[in-house]
Amino acid sequence: MRAYVFTTGVIFALLVVAHIWRIFAESASLAADPFYILITVASAMLTIWAARLFWLSRPASRDQRP
Repeated sequence: MRAYVFTTGVIFALLVVAHIWRIFAESASLAADPFYILITVASAMLTIWAARLFWLSRPASRDQRP
């Protein structure tokens, strides 16, 4: 479960970085688009949530058997 949370958190973080980079690289008109801002903020919130879940979860013990 920790690997899944870590992977999805990294993917959402990369999306946020790409959105911020695109705002600076292309034009500031993207910063005025409400849908673009909504997707960026939602991705940032999901990144923070994934980071919180990752840090609060305990690593699985390898000695446990199902």
